[in-house]
Order: sequence, then C-alpha cells, then structure tokens
Amino acid sequence: MGRSRCFDVSKALDRALWVFWRKGYEGATLPDLTRAMGINRPSLYAAFGNKEALFRKVLDRYIEGPAAYLGKALEEPTARATVEHLFHGVVDLLTDPRNPPGCLMVQGALACGKRGAVVRRHLGARRAAYEEALRKRFARAVADGEMPAGADPTALAKYIMVVIHGMAVHAASGASRKDLWQVAETAMQTWPTG
Repeated sequence: MGRSRCFDVSKALDRALWVFWRKGYEGATLPDLTRAMGINRPSLYAAFGNKEALFRKVLDRYIEGPAAYLGKALEEPTARATVEHLFHGVVDLLTDPRNPPGCLMVQGALACGKRGAVVRRHLGARRAAYEEALRKRFARAVADGEMPAGADPTALAKYIMVVIHGMAVHAASGASRKDLWQVAETAMQTWPTG
C-alpha cells in the first residue's frame, strides 16, 4: 500500500491557484508551486500529475470559486441582466484587493511560449465555450422577442467577451474600480434596443 497524503489537497490547490494567478502558467515555477503548496515535487506529481494537469485543476477551482459569477450570470432572467451580472462580477473580481491583479483565464497564458502552447489553447477553448454560451443566450433572447430581431447574437457575444477581457488587462495595469465601471457603463450604452 502507498503512503497516505500528509497534506490538505484543497488547501494545496488554493495556494497553487494564487501562484498561477500572480505569475501565469509559465511564470509559475515548480519551486514556486511546491513552496506555496507546502509539498515536495514527488507529492505534487503523485497528487496532481504534472504542472499542466495541476493548472487545469486550478482553473476548474478558479471557475468554481472566484469566477463563479460567469456561470451564475447565465441564470439571469434576461439577456441584459446576464450582461449586467457579468460586468458586476468582473469588476468585483478585478478590484478585490485580496486577489492578484487581472484574470487567471485571460492572463494565465498570455506570455506563454512553445512549452505553454497547450495551456494557451486550453484557456482559449474555455473562453470560446463561454462566448458560445453567451451567443446561445442572446440568440434565445432574439427568438423570444426580448432583443430586436436585427440583433446579432454572435457579434454581441464577441463584443461582451472582448470588453471583459480588456477590463482584465486594464485592471492588471492598475485601473481603478471607477475606471472599470466607466467601461461597463459605456458598453451597456450599446445594448441593442427595439
């Protein structure tokens, strides 16, 4: 029989989350991760697999935790409320002083080279899946008459995601809560009306 784990897997994942969020995928070294997690390399590999597998688990934790507003926004009764929920959530996430600057899903792989290409593609696929979920929500709003028939769900979903991603980059550069609210309010002024 193998030895039992002598560490709390949940706490270790939380600590790895903060390392990846602050440093990105490639910037987070194994010594950074093991030190923050309070484990050695063999324990990291035994519990989580390699660095890429650990990052994927951390990303799931991020989406279920700090970025949970993404999924909750899709439960709003109207498409406009969905977007307003998204903007509230992203501003809260990006301006919470307890969080590292920026967004793990946006900045986690921005500076990745060839070694991080798989992670960059994985993050891109996750962002694309969320954009598709928004597109479907907007298409339903058009079909239900909630939005004008001429509204383009695909273009609107892309636009909203680009605004959110831009806000994340802006926040990582030091933008204030007020700055980000101005962006959100300006974006909402373009909301399609009948």
